[in-house]
Amino acid sequence: MAATAYLPESDIRLEDYLDDKLQSTTDLETRNLSSLLETVESQRHALQTQLDQATRVLEKARSSSEDKQSVLLARIDEFQGLQRSIDLRRAIVAESDAPDVAVQRLSGPLSQLRRVDLAKRYVQLLQDVETWRGEALQHLPDSPKDALEPYSRIKRLAGRLSELQDAADGAGVHLVGYVRGVAEMLWDEMKRTMTSEMEGMLKDRKWPNIEPETVMDDEWIACFGKMIDLQAPEILYGHFSGPGAVTVIRLLPMAVMTKVFIQEFRFHFLSDRPTSKPEALAACFRWFTSLVVKWEDFLRLNLSPLLATKFLDTAAEGKLVYVDPVSAFISCILPAMAEKVLGIADMAVLQGRAQFLSSLIADVIAFDDKIRRRFHYDGGDTEIGWAGLTSSILDKHFDTWFDAEKSFALERFDGIMSNTEARGIDYEFGPRGKTKPTHGVVRIMDLLRNVTETYRGLRKFEHKLQFLVDMQNAVLENFDDALRGSLEAYQSLTSAVGRTLHGVSKEQLAALEGIGAFESLCKVLGSAEYVVRTLEGWGMDEFFIGLWNDLQLRVSQLDTHSNPNLTPTLNYSRIKAVTSASLGTTGGDGDDTAEDSTIFDAPMAGYGNSRRKAEDLLVGALVESDRAAFKSYASKTQWTTLGDDAVDAQSLPLTADLSPALEMLKRNMEYTAKALSTSTYRRVWRQSLSKLSDLLWNQVLFHHNFTTLGAKQLTRDLAALTTLVALHIPADHFAVVREGVSLLSLPLEAAEDELNLKDAYDRIFSGNAEAREALGELGLLRLTPTNARNILQRRVEAGE
Repeated sequence: MAATAYLPESDIRLEDYLDDKLQSTTDLETRNLSSLLETVESQRHALQTQLDQATRVLEKARSSSEDKQSVLLARIDEFQGLQRSIDLRRAIVAESDAPDVAVQRLSGPLSQLRRVDLAKRYVQLLQDVETWRGEALQHLPDSPKDALEPYSRIKRLAGRLSELQDAADGAGVHLVGYVRGVAEMLWDEMKRTMTSEMEGMLKDRKWPNIEPETVMDDEWIACFGKMIDLQAPEILYGHFSGPGAVTVIRLLPMAVMTKVFIQEFRFHFLSDRPTSKPEALAACFRWFTSLVVKWEDFLRLNLSPLLATKFLDTAAEGKLVYVDPVSAFISCILPAMAEKVLGIADMAVLQGRAQFLSSLIADVIAFDDKIRRRFHYDGGDTEIGWAGLTSSILDKHFDTWFDAEKSFALERFDGIMSNTEARGIDYEFGPRGKTKPTHGVVRIMDLLRNVTETYRGLRKFEHKLQFLVDMQNAVLENFDDALRGSLEAYQSLTSAVGRTLHGVSKEQLAALEGIGAFESLCKVLGSAEYVVRTLEGWGMDEFFIGLWNDLQLRVSQLDTHSNPNLTPTLNYSRIKAVTSASLGTTGGDGDDTAEDSTIFDAPMAGYGNSRRKAEDLLVGALVESDRAAFKSYASKTQWTTLGDDAVDAQSLPLTADLSPALEMLKRNMEYTAKALSTSTYRRVWRQSLSKLSDLLWNQVLFHHNFTTLGAKQLTRDLAALTTLVALHIPADHFAVVREGVSLLSLPLEAAEDELNLKDAYDRIFSGNAEAREALGELGLLRLTPTNARNILQRRVEAGE
């Protein structure tokens, strides 16, 4: 085993083999050995054969490798030689002009070859166009739908060529123009063919000399339908070709049917006949509406189902100008009417007839509105609606018309302001208890109502906004300036400084005497209040709400910090200043200011300021009138008269100096009650009577001494004053004075359970707590102990 461990691997394998074959003595027999030798020899021979084959393959591989290496070396040498040849040729070419000469020689033939190829393609294209044109005409008038396919090919080819022309910097002008021209001429020829068939059919049926109750026959309806089939692609492409695009395509068969009416229209209203005069425009409008009314039922009865079917499931199925035969009928005749009104407008502008132009536009607006309401005509725009014939005039002459309208409005305003009668208060305006405006402000607001009606029917936002800002607001600003001027003039006349600086005439002072001052202030107050009340109502009007919402929407799309223009003549700041400070705000975060705003916030604020200022001045005038009226009474010194102390206060006559004051007060209250609303009347008089109460308290009750008889006289006077005021304003405006006089009038002798003057005096002067208790027993809850002591000291007997 030890020796085995050191044998080579081949010997070990041999040993293992012999051990396997010679495991016993029987294996050493000659037969077995011979067999074993034969097996070994066979295996040796096989192994030798494999070895010889491997040796040959190796020799062949070595030979092949040497051959490939030789070929590779040869190719390398060949490549290097070729490279040297190329370098040499390149150097020769760089020094020679032969290539340029060759290029020049070949450019001519190549250019001719390209032209020939291009000409071939041109001819082929023109041949295709002509072929398609012939195919289209072959299908007419029997099958318009089939004719549309080859026509569409030419149309698409024209569009594609135009696109390629743009990319090629305008090349192929003649080809593009030719194909486009063929498409246009083919379309015109197709329409002429179908129109000719329709005209022949109408002639056979003596159209329009038929009864409106006539029912169209199948051939008539079929002919109408074939023309719609031909025109359908044009309608769907032309009307809906772009975002927001609204282009009304007049139905071809309807245009044929209305041709006779347009000829009639031109004969009567676009010729030298008397009916063509501008002054006869009303007859033209009547002719138009009566024509549509006459054929309205006929068209809807016969053609509505056909049109609804033709445009079913298309973009045009909701457009009345295509599915409603009456709208289609109107669309075909309107161009002639637009020509008529625009011609009259041009003439009016050329002749400088501004008033006639205004009248014309008013009539056209009324006509447009009638067409919209009577026939539900929307001009193909279901969102905004038909712009109307007015737009054809205003697009050209708006500035001229607006200047004329503004001039008329301002002249009318000046006329109202200069009218003496207009300055007076309209005391018959509304029931009693409502503020009375002047005749002038009523007429001015009527003027503005007329202005609103003038531009209410306009369709363009910028036109409506310019009327609002530059005309309506101009009148409001002028009138507000006039009201503020009146208040400033009043202040100048009633103040010492104003009289000194500006001077004052006798006539001006006389105008303020009596109720003159009150009337002057009530004019301003009533006018301002009437304007505010009117503008509040307008702010809730559907028209102005829509205008305000539209304005807010447009402003929200602008950068308001840069003060951009909303229209060519109006910027954001200007519009905000004359409409509302909330313009451009959203009213978010719980702020309802923007939501509650209206387009008249700014003018209402201005008139509100004038109203408040007039009211404050009116209160001051009433206070001054009361002060002057009660001046003599307040300075009366006969309150210490002695007499019969047992006399009843109500049996005493009024103080002589009080009667004129009461008459003055009564006159003032009656006049202001007639001119002011109940709420305003009570508000101003509460303030005025409060000042009068202070006057009686300070200048009578606390200024004089009173005997028992004098206190009773004051009680009688105060009762008369209170009774007079209560007739007009049911409230106790002199409660504190009344309690003071009640304390002042305590009798010297009283019943057992009542306080007399001495007892009240002792208790009130004994201390605040006792004073309050005593005043409570007397029912004088408004008096303080201090005031009570001061009042009692004014009683002559109390001092004794």
